[in-house]
Amino acid sequence: MIALPSPATVHGFWFGGSATSPEVLKTHAPLWFKGGEAFDRLLTAQFQPLLETLSAGPLARDWAARGPRERLAAIIVLDQMSRNIFRGSPRAFAQDMLALHLCKVGLEAGEDRALSEAERVFFYLPLEHSEVMGDQEQSVALFTRLAGEARDEFRDFAKNTLNYAHQHLDVIRQFGRFPHRNAAVGRESTEAEKEWLAEGGGF
Repeated sequence: MIALPSPATVHGFWFGGSATSPEVLKTHAPLWFKGGEAFDRLLTAQFQPLLETLSAGPLARDWAARGPRERLAAIIVLDQMSRNIFRGSPRAFAQDMLALHLCKVGLEAGEDRALSEAERVFFYLPLEHSEVMGDQEQSVALFTRLAGEARDEFRDFAKNTLNYAHQHLDVIRQFGRFPHRNAAVGRESTEAEKEWLAEGGGF
């Protein structure tokens, strides 16, 4: 049996020191959000078996019970790496409910308060990815608090993530869903959604 990556391995790969260093953050942020095909292939090679295992549930809950950073590692695999590994496929979003559950349980326990600015962003992203209005409103509230609490060297990054949270909320207010997911999950786009997509809408 192939040994699966540990929570510490996931955390180290994803953040690479960016959780504490604004200089490292500047090099990692483009990978997170605009990594491209090469980054997708790298994640697929290194983490797809782990994603498949965590998606079943028990291992994800085991990680989450160990502590805030272990919970965060599970969230990152389920909510972030899934989008790279299964880009353009319904499977990219198939783990969202589990990631959202882990996020909400952690929030109820206040676990996000033990994390750095960059770590908190990824702890909150399952809410931002939800198509439920209440989750979107909670996302904006949390990112607003983060922007207000961020250390000076991380404040611009935190404010930028708050801007994206507002953009996601606005899309859900307008359409009730994310139109840019429609093709991947087999949903028919409305005329208004088609127009929005044609104008470059999406994330």
